[in-house]
Amino acid sequence: MRKWGFWRAHISQALSGFARWGRSDAATAGLFLAPSVAGFALFYLIPFGMSLFYSFQSGTSGGSFVGLANYRDLLDSASFRKAAVNTLYFSALGVPLLLGLSLGVALLLNRHVYLRKWLRTAYVLPLVVPVASVILIWQMVFDWNGALNYLLGHFGIQRVDWMKTDAARYVVLMVYLWKNLGYNVILFLAGLQQIPRDYYETAQVEGAGPVRQFFGITLVYLTTTTFFVVIMSIINSFKVFRETYLLAGDYPHDSIYMLQHYMNNMFATMDIQKLTAAAVLMVCAILAIVLGLFGLERRYRQFME
Repeated sequence: MRKWGFWRAHISQALSGFARWGRSDAATAGLFLAPSVAGFALFYLIPFGMSLFYSFQSGTSGGSFVGLANYRDLLDSASFRKAAVNTLYFSALGVPLLLGLSLGVALLLNRHVYLRKWLRTAYVLPLVVPVASVILIWQMVFDWNGALNYLLGHFGIQRVDWMKTDAARYVVLMVYLWKNLGYNVILFLAGLQQIPRDYYETAQVEGAGPVRQFFGITLVYLTTTTFFVVIMSIINSFKVFRETYLLAGDYPHDSIYMLQHYMNNMFATMDIQKLTAAAVLMVCAILAIVLGLFGLERRYRQFME
């Protein structure tokens, strides 16, 4: 009994020490996280909560509750429907294309390619170069009197007003690919370098070809990386407004009139109700897409297990 009392005292002392350490560790973590949490709440959560509140009001000052009337007016707006369709079309076209290009470039750079380090640096440059300065170059290329039309004229091809026709969509798509390709390549390269080389050597011994290795090893072990890249690419496709605005202004060609253009114009006219309702619908759409991707990723993992 004395021995049991001795050990019980030591165990309880150790447990109390762990509890104190856990409390102090949690307090330290909370102290470091507090500025970030406060900033996130101040600049994101609270403004979004206010936007959600105003989307159900008839006005920002002294308004009354009108239910879903603002959302009905928004959905009846031809400008909003056009902006929503253009944004979804751009994401549906740009995200898979960006995913395929970035994975292909990452696979190329992961091999022992000549000047590989310099190529990696080149793909990182769009992340650090200011967008406003680069857009000037794009404007000089795709202007009516720009470099591209000058080059086409030498081959007897008629000039194209790139930013005033449906071709504007593909100009913005090229800007989107150029801006985000390097970031995705870095993520894919990090994932590829985590795959053990032994798996590929074993697959070669067993007679598996490059295609079988790609689908059976590379894609399987890149599942988490691919999932993250897809989410970031979708979010970045909704943030293409800055480049489009600098290229074409407030009211661009119909093919590149995005949701952010609509909300920017509503802000210019101080139509806060439509602005907040559009912002809430946009957040709900992105949230639905992300949650759907989470569900697909979870099912894929269960299938692979």
